Amino acid sequence: MTPSVIKLKNIGKTYSNGKVQVEALREINLEIGQGEFVAIMGSSGSGKSTLMNILGCLDTQSRGNYMLDGTEIIELETDKKAEIRSAKIGFIFQSFNLLPRTTALENVELPLVYSNISRSKRRKSASTALSLVGLSQRADHLPNQLSGGQQQRVAIARAVVNDPRIILADEPTGNLDTATSYEIMKIFRNLNDQGKTIVMITHEEDIASHSKRIINLKDGEIIEDRPNIPA
Repeated sequence: MTPSVIKLKNIGKTYSNGKVQVEALREINLEIGQGEFVAIMGSSGSGKSTLMNILGCLDTQSRGNYMLDGTEIIELETDKKAEIRSAKIGFIFQSFNLLPRTTALENVELPLVYSNISRSKRRKSASTALSLVGLSQRADHLPNQLSGGQQQRVAIARAVVNDPRIILADEPTGNLDTATSYEIMKIFRNLNDQGKTIVMITHEEDIASHSKRIINLKDGEIIEDRPNIPA
Protein backbone atom coordinates (compact mmCIF):
# COMPACT_ATOMS: atom_id res chain seq x y z
CA MET A 1 0.00 0.00 0.00
CA THR A 2 1.25 3.49 -0.88
CA PRO A 3 2.39 5.35 2.27
CA SER A 4 0.34 8.39 3.25
CA VAL A 5 1.95 11.80 2.79
CA ILE A 6 -1.20 13.52 4.10
CA LYS A 7 -3.22 12.13 6.98
CA LEU A 8 -6.07 14.02 8.63
CA LYS A 9 -7.89 12.63 11.66
CA ASN A 10 -11.06 14.28 13.00
CA ILE A 11 -10.04 17.68 11.66
CA GLY A 12 -12.36 20.56 12.54
CA LYS A 13 -12.07 24.29 12.00
CA THR A 14 -14.22 26.85 13.78
CA TYR A 15 -14.17 30.57 13.08
CA SER A 16 -15.62 33.18 15.42
CA ASN A 17 -17.69 35.89 13.75
CA GLY A 18 -18.55 38.10 16.68
CA LYS A 19 -20.73 35.93 18.90
CA VAL A 20 -21.42 33.49 16.07
CA GLN A 21 -19.36 30.31 15.70
CA VAL A 22 -18.91 29.18 12.10
CA GLU A 23 -17.99 25.53 11.51
CA ALA A 24 -15.87 25.62 8.34
CA LEU A 25 -14.75 21.97 8.65
CA ARG A 26 -16.38 19.13 10.59
CA GLU A 27 -14.61 15.90 11.50
CA ILE A 28 -12.56 15.52 8.32
CA ASN A 29 -10.85 12.13 8.04
CA LEU A 30 -8.66 11.81 4.98
CA GLU A 31 -5.54 10.04 3.79
CA ILE A 32 -3.68 10.86 0.57
CA GLY A 33 -0.92 8.54 -0.55
CA GLN A 34 2.35 9.37 -2.25
CA GLY A 35 1.78 9.82 -5.99
CA GLU A 36 -1.99 10.39 -5.87
CA PHE A 37 -3.75 13.04 -7.98
CA VAL A 38 -6.76 14.27 -6.01
CA ALA A 39 -9.38 16.84 -6.96
CA ILE A 40 -11.33 18.51 -4.16
CA MET A 41 -14.68 19.93 -5.22
CA GLY A 42 -17.50 21.78 -3.51
CA SER A 43 -19.65 24.88 -3.79
CA SER A 44 -18.65 28.24 -2.31
CA GLY A 45 -18.61 27.91 1.48
CA SER A 46 -18.16 24.14 1.43
CA GLY A 47 -14.82 24.35 3.26
CA LYS A 48 -12.49 23.44 0.41
CA SER A 49 -10.32 26.57 0.70
CA THR A 50 -10.08 26.14 4.49
CA LEU A 51 -9.03 22.54 3.96
CA MET A 52 -6.41 23.55 1.41
CA ASN A 53 -4.98 26.18 3.78
CA ILE A 54 -4.63 23.57 6.52
CA LEU A 55 -3.01 21.09 4.12
CA GLY A 56 -0.55 23.80 3.09
CA CYS A 57 0.28 24.73 6.70
CA LEU A 58 -1.08 28.23 6.08
CA ASP A 59 -3.78 27.77 8.71
CA THR A 60 -4.18 25.57 11.78
CA GLN A 61 -7.10 23.32 12.63
CA SER A 62 -9.19 23.97 15.73
CA ARG A 63 -9.14 20.28 16.61
CA GLY A 64 -7.90 16.97 15.28
CA ASN A 65 -4.53 15.80 14.00
CA TYR A 66 -2.69 16.54 10.76
CA MET A 67 0.32 14.43 9.79
CA LEU A 68 2.32 15.73 6.84
CA ASP A 69 4.84 13.21 5.56
CA GLY A 70 5.03 11.67 9.03
CA THR A 71 5.27 14.95 10.98
CA GLU A 72 2.53 16.17 13.34
CA ILE A 73 2.01 19.75 12.15
CA ILE A 74 0.07 21.31 15.03
CA GLU A 75 2.99 20.76 17.42
CA LEU A 76 5.44 22.79 15.30
CA GLU A 77 6.53 26.39 15.83
CA THR A 78 5.76 28.89 13.07
CA ASP A 79 9.28 28.95 11.65
CA LYS A 80 9.44 25.14 11.53
CA LYS A 81 6.11 25.05 9.70
CA ALA A 82 7.49 27.51 7.17
CA GLU A 83 10.59 25.34 6.74
CA ILE A 84 8.53 22.20 6.10
CA ARG A 85 6.16 24.09 3.80
CA SER A 86 9.08 25.35 1.74
CA ALA A 87 10.74 21.93 1.52
CA LYS A 88 7.74 19.67 0.92
CA ILE A 89 4.98 21.72 -0.76
CA GLY A 90 4.70 23.61 -4.02
CA PHE A 91 1.79 26.06 -4.32
CA ILE A 92 -0.09 27.03 -7.48
CA PHE A 93 -2.80 29.71 -7.39
CA GLN A 94 -5.57 30.89 -9.69
CA SER A 95 -4.08 34.38 -9.90
CA PHE A 96 -0.53 33.15 -10.74
CA ASN A 97 1.06 35.47 -8.09
CA LEU A 98 4.06 36.37 -10.25
CA LEU A 99 6.19 39.43 -9.50
CA PRO A 100 5.36 41.86 -12.36
CA ARG A 101 8.81 43.42 -12.81
CA THR A 102 10.68 40.14 -12.62
CA THR A 103 11.45 37.83 -15.53
CA ALA A 104 9.98 34.35 -15.83
CA LEU A 105 13.32 32.81 -14.88
CA GLU A 106 13.72 35.06 -11.84
CA ASN A 107 10.14 34.32 -10.72
CA VAL A 108 10.85 30.59 -10.87
CA GLU A 109 14.12 31.10 -8.99
CA LEU A 110 12.45 32.89 -6.03
CA PRO A 111 11.84 29.82 -3.80
CA LEU A 112 15.56 29.07 -3.96
CA VAL A 113 16.78 32.58 -3.09
CA TYR A 114 16.58 32.01 0.66
CA SER A 115 18.18 28.58 0.45
CA ASN A 116 21.88 28.03 0.81
CA ILE A 117 22.29 27.54 -2.94
CA SER A 118 24.71 29.36 -5.22
CA ARG A 119 23.34 31.73 -7.86
CA SER A 120 24.55 29.51 -10.69
CA LYS A 121 22.82 26.44 -9.25
CA ARG A 122 19.64 28.46 -8.68
CA ARG A 123 19.65 29.57 -12.29
CA LYS A 124 20.25 26.04 -13.50
CA SER A 125 17.39 24.65 -11.41
CA ALA A 126 15.04 27.43 -12.55
CA SER A 127 15.98 26.84 -16.19
CA THR A 128 15.30 23.11 -15.80
CA ALA A 129 11.89 23.83 -14.25
CA LEU A 130 10.97 26.23 -17.08
CA SER A 131 12.02 23.61 -19.60
CA LEU A 132 9.75 21.11 -17.84
CA VAL A 133 6.72 23.30 -18.62
CA GLY A 134 7.88 24.14 -22.15
CA LEU A 135 8.85 27.77 -21.55
CA SER A 136 12.63 27.86 -21.97
CA GLN A 137 12.25 30.34 -24.82
CA ARG A 138 10.34 32.77 -22.58
CA ALA A 139 12.84 32.85 -19.70
CA ASP A 140 13.66 36.56 -20.12
CA HIS A 141 10.05 37.71 -20.58
CA LEU A 142 8.14 39.69 -17.96
CA PRO A 143 4.70 38.42 -16.86
CA ASN A 144 2.88 41.09 -18.90
CA GLN A 145 4.65 39.77 -22.00
CA LEU A 146 3.16 36.31 -21.42
CA SER A 147 -0.32 34.90 -22.00
CA GLY A 148 -2.39 33.69 -19.06
CA GLY A 149 -1.49 30.09 -19.84
CA GLN A 150 2.19 30.93 -20.03
CA GLN A 151 2.02 32.79 -16.72
CA GLN A 152 0.45 29.73 -15.10
CA ARG A 153 3.21 27.56 -16.56
CA VAL A 154 5.76 29.87 -14.92
CA ALA A 155 3.84 29.49 -11.65
CA ILE A 156 3.95 25.70 -12.01
CA ALA A 157 7.70 25.82 -12.69
CA ARG A 158 8.13 27.94 -9.55
CA ALA A 159 6.10 25.41 -7.56
CA VAL A 160 8.28 22.46 -8.61
CA VAL A 161 11.72 24.11 -8.62
CA ASN A 162 12.35 22.91 -5.04
CA ASP A 163 11.39 19.36 -6.04
CA PRO A 164 8.57 19.17 -3.44
CA ARG A 165 6.76 15.90 -2.73
CA ILE A 166 3.35 17.59 -2.81
CA ILE A 167 1.78 20.16 -5.15
CA LEU A 168 -1.26 22.08 -3.87
CA ALA A 169 -3.20 23.83 -6.63
CA ASP A 170 -6.07 26.22 -5.82
CA GLU A 171 -8.33 26.68 -8.88
CA PRO A 172 -5.27 26.55 -11.18
CA THR A 173 -7.35 26.93 -14.36
CA GLY A 174 -9.87 29.46 -13.01
CA ASN A 175 -8.55 32.33 -15.16
CA LEU A 176 -7.86 30.28 -18.29
CA ASP A 177 -9.85 29.31 -21.38
CA THR A 178 -10.79 25.69 -22.02
CA ALA A 179 -7.97 24.82 -24.43
CA THR A 180 -5.31 26.38 -22.17
CA SER A 181 -6.84 24.68 -19.12
CA TYR A 182 -6.40 21.30 -20.76
CA GLU A 183 -2.76 22.13 -21.56
CA ILE A 184 -2.19 22.91 -17.87
CA MET A 185 -3.88 19.64 -16.88
CA LYS A 186 -1.56 17.78 -19.23
CA ILE A 187 1.40 19.28 -17.36
CA PHE A 188 -0.18 18.23 -14.04
CA ARG A 189 -0.64 14.69 -15.29
CA ASN A 190 2.98 14.55 -16.46
CA LEU A 191 4.12 15.74 -13.01
CA ASN A 192 1.90 13.12 -11.41
CA ASP A 193 3.38 10.44 -13.70
CA GLN A 194 6.79 11.50 -12.36
CA GLY A 195 5.63 10.74 -8.82
CA LYS A 196 4.40 14.11 -7.59
CA THR A 197 1.40 14.05 -5.24
CA ILE A 198 -1.13 16.60 -6.50
CA VAL A 199 -4.09 17.99 -4.55
CA MET A 200 -6.19 20.38 -6.61
CA ILE A 201 -9.22 22.50 -5.76
CA THR A 202 -11.60 23.06 -8.65
CA HIS A 203 -15.28 23.73 -9.17
CA GLU A 204 -15.13 22.46 -12.76
CA GLU A 205 -16.17 18.87 -13.41
CA ASP A 206 -14.17 18.64 -16.63
CA ILE A 207 -10.99 19.73 -14.83
CA ALA A 208 -11.61 17.34 -11.94
CA SER A 209 -12.01 14.54 -14.51
CA HIS A 210 -8.23 14.69 -15.14
CA SER A 211 -7.53 13.55 -11.56
CA LYS A 212 -7.45 9.98 -10.26
CA ARG A 213 -9.60 10.63 -7.18
CA ILE A 214 -12.43 13.07 -6.54
CA ILE A 215 -13.49 14.33 -3.12
CA ASN A 216 -16.66 16.38 -2.70
CA LEU A 217 -17.22 18.67 0.28
CA LYS A 218 -20.50 20.11 1.51
CA ASP A 219 -20.98 22.24 4.63
CA GLY A 220 -17.50 21.34 5.87
CA GLU A 221 -17.93 17.57 5.51
CA ILE A 222 -16.74 15.01 2.98
CA ILE A 223 -19.87 13.70 1.26
CA GLU A 224 -18.10 11.76 -1.49
CA ASP A 225 -14.65 10.24 -1.95
CA ARG A 226 -14.30 8.11 -5.06
CA PRO A 227 -11.66 6.90 -7.49
CA ASN A 228 -11.70 8.37 -10.98
CA ILE A 229 -10.40 7.23 -14.34
CA PRO A 230 -8.78 10.32 -15.91
CA ALA A 231 -10.41 11.73 -19.05
